[in-house]
Amino acid sequence: MYFDVASTAPLHPVARQALTAALDEGWADPARLYRAGRQARMLLDAARETVAEVLGTRADEISFTTGGTQAVQLGMLGALAGRRRRGAHLVHSAVEHSSVLHTAESHEAAGGTVGVVPVDRYGRVTPEGYAAALRPDTALAVLQSANHEVGTVQPVAEVAELCGEVPLLVDAAQSAGRVDVPGGWSLLTASAHKWGGPAGVGVLAVRKGVRYSSPLPADEREGGRVPGFVNVPAIVAAAASLRAVRAEAERENARLHALVERIRARVPRSVPEVEVVGDPVRRLPHLVTFSCLYVDGEVLLTELDRAGFAVSSGSSCTSSTLTPSHVLAAMGVLTEGNVRVSLPFGAAEADVERFLAVLPEVVERVRAPLGLDLSLPAPAAPDAPVAPDAPVADALVIDALVIDALGKRCPLPVIELAKRIGEVPAGGTVAVLADDEAARLDVPAWCGMRGQEYLGEAPAADFGGDRGSAYLVRRTL
Repeated sequence: MYFDVASTAPLHPVARQALTAALDEGWADPARLYRAGRQARMLLDAARETVAEVLGTRADEISFTTGGTQAVQLGMLGALAGRRRRGAHLVHSAVEHSSVLHTAESHEAAGGTVGVVPVDRYGRVTPEGYAAALRPDTALAVLQSANHEVGTVQPVAEVAELCGEVPLLVDAAQSAGRVDVPGGWSLLTASAHKWGGPAGVGVLAVRKGVRYSSPLPADEREGGRVPGFVNVPAIVAAAASLRAVRAEAERENARLHALVERIRARVPRSVPEVEVVGDPVRRLPHLVTFSCLYVDGEVLLTELDRAGFAVSSGSSCTSSTLTPSHVLAAMGVLTEGNVRVSLPFGAAEADVERFLAVLPEVVERVRAPLGLDLSLPAPAAPDAPVAPDAPVADALVIDALVIDALGKRCPLPVIELAKRIGEVPAGGTVAVLADDEAARLDVPAWCGMRGQEYLGEAPAADFGGDRGSAYLVRRTL
């Protein structure tokens, strides 16, 4: 069962049909005046009109790129270049797609400045918080329509109203074709393979009146914004599938929303030590992410694949990167053992039920070698966790139990904590020594899930460590 359309959707049947026809009719250069060129140009113009209609903009504001990442990069750099007289300050949320983050890094390296807007535990910005990050020299603001890892929908229209004259670029990769495009944007980007079109087609829309200067050498195609020969057959297929999925969404969204709601409710009841993340109300209808304590996300995904389910992880904490997801870190939730389920159009209720039946068995099998007693200590309603950089009073750490997890990667530090916290009495303190950056996020998140009190962070040297940090936890029960 393929439950990972947030990564890429299967090619829609309409896209397949349109692509086959366009390969015969639209292969020529649409800039030429002979018959085959005019035919290709007619197909390209019709595709542009279709995309513009679905996205709620004008056809001459639409440019086609080689993908969503290129659309974001060109949109950001072009808008920043067009408004360089205003300033060089860029603002984006802490949970944007990596294409935004990397472009921001490039902008900063070139001498610009970047402001990052924090999010709440659901992954959502507040309009007031976003507005507070704007400055007189802000040239561009960036905000996704919905998060790609947890599905939280952002208050785009409210933020756009507060941005005033500052143009707002909206990354609509996860929402285009599924839900209405939010209002107030100045630039919009999307990616065809997310809605069932062919890979290699992105959309960049720039409203009339927005100052835009291409960051690339001049080219006559796509309004001067995107150089190179356009892939007319793929663009035709992308437009046809966008129109088809938008029509299907009117019927499918309610059904998928109900299936996702079933997953959100059933998983915490059937699997011990699980947290469902993301906004429970203001979210995409087809996507849900949950975090399993004491589980390596890559191992869990592999086991689910063996059971016949293709899902993704909300975390990039894998053997290839060894870094936690920036989205989950910004939310302050568990960065280990994450599973993202994103249902395709037509997903069968029976398949979702089978997933819900298989998941507890798979998680239990992955956890079995750890020998954990998940009944101890019993969870309690915790107070708000102490911030990771909060100072720790010396009196709180006298006779602390030291757990040396130096050199161990997530989720091992938290697993060691769970195994040994029962060795201290209620009110006692445990110091977890770790040099994995994920521990800075996962230990406080573990405390929140297990009803323990997180006391903060201290130098590992205070507890005999030669590197890393000490994460201090007080047992409440």
